[in-house]
Amino acid sequence: MKKVALFTFNTDPVAFAHALLNAIEMRAKGWDAKVVIEGDSVKFVSLLRNETKPFADVWRRARDTGAIDCVCKACARKAGVEPAAIEQDLMLCSEMNGHPSMARFMEQGYEVVVV
Repeated sequence: MKKVALFTFNTDPVAFAHALLNAIEMRAKGWDAKVVIEGDSVKFVSLLRNETKPFADVWRRARDTGAIDCVCKACARKAGVEPAAIEQDLMLCSEMNGHPSMARFMEQGYEVVVV
């Protein structure tokens, strides 16, 4: 089985949506695909809860299918979206100085893709 961890940093909504869409597609093909939301892209955790926003439906599908592995705790706290992550039952990761660790995924055999 292929294993892919997509780390999002990009604040462009189209790039973020494509990371989610790719994870959804990979999971539909039986791959172990996970999205890790990092950097300034954590803003989408709060923004896309609003169903009127573009790509809110993609966010909901990714979240509801378990494609979201975690949200960076340090970045979520800095951006003020930590409560939004908690409200959506999203895990906050902080194993590398407050941030998610790419090495953790690589040690588990994941290919890491940065978006």
